[in-house]
Amino acid sequence: MKKKMKKWALSALLLTGLITFGGCVADKTVETSDTSVSSSVIKESTVDTSSKEKEELAKKEVEEKVKQAEIEKKKKEEQASQLKNQVSDLANLEYEGTQTINVNDGVPSFSDEELSLSNGAWEIYGDLDGLNRATSANAMLNQSLMPTGKRESISSVTPTGWKNKKIEGGYLFNRSHLIGWALAGENANWKNLITGTRQLNSPEMLRHEMDVKHYLEQNSDNYVRYRVTPVFRGEELLARGVQMEAQSIGNDTIKFNVYIFNIQDGIDLNYADGSSSIGERAQENEPSQEEHNNTNHESLANDNDSSDDMNQVFVTPTGKKYHTHAHGRGNFTPSTLGEAKKKGLEPCNICY
Repeated sequence: MKKKMKKWALSALLLTGLITFGGCVADKTVETSDTSVSSSVIKESTVDTSSKEKEELAKKEVEEKVKQAEIEKKKKEEQASQLKNQVSDLANLEYEGTQTINVNDGVPSFSDEELSLSNGAWEIYGDLDGLNRATSANAMLNQSLMPTGKRESISSVTPTGWKNKKIEGGYLFNRSHLIGWALAGENANWKNLITGTRQLNSPEMLRHEMDVKHYLEQNSDNYVRYRVTPVFRGEELLARGVQMEAQSIGNDTIKFNVYIFNIQDGIDLNYADGSSSIGERAQENEPSQEEHNNTNHESLANDNDSSDDMNQVFVTPTGKKYHTHAHGRGNFTPSTLGEAKKKGLEPCNICY
């Protein structure tokens, strides 16, 4: 009997132990399960938070880009407005004896973006306006844009205000390049030609062009930001003058901002249509086709088609060269290309 009681007690004890142990295991299982669920929730929450942060960051980046684009747009609009006002102010100036004057103390009005070399060398010519007038010429000049062939005739272009006539020493008007042929090789480009007096073209515009040309020829890595703007008053067909701006990239070797009046000494110009009054010696007629088509090398000294006797050059009493403009030492006096050739003078290596 006692043995049976012991066995029963032992069985009860084992059963109790098993129940207790099973409960613990069950509790641990539940606890482990709860922990896994909690970890999963935290992980999902972290992923959701990270995704939202990325979305917010991307949204802020887009907003910042839009903001910067608006700022750049506003800057360009303000700059365009300033240039327009500047041109308007120049158009209202009256010639008082000095043909070339500084604008903005000689400092060009280019922005940092406009001085960038990200696009290499390039040239852009503004469209003709409603009156068929040239509007602007912009470029990042470099040797790569300079001509390698011969000049072609530009006589097919008739810019606004073209009422040419023969005066003492040659013809009154030239087909004046905004960006000179020697710098970009443009020939009969209507967008790059205006009616300019012989005096506007040479020596005034030419001396600035030759400084740029000489600089570019020194090194293939030299670049010059260049802009020429013809300045018209109202709806006049003959430009009152041209604004020339240039800035060499990386240094100030080339740096100017000038306005050149489109005048000819002793000539009264009607800017409304290009007609002129020069007294009894005036012989109003168009230059001959032969004169138009003269495209020899020396025509660089006068940016239209004309004969040697109508091209002005500069010489010194003892020099062996002729020049497009006075530079360096020496007593320079004006002459004609024809006279210089008769004396056996050679073209200056810097000027030509």
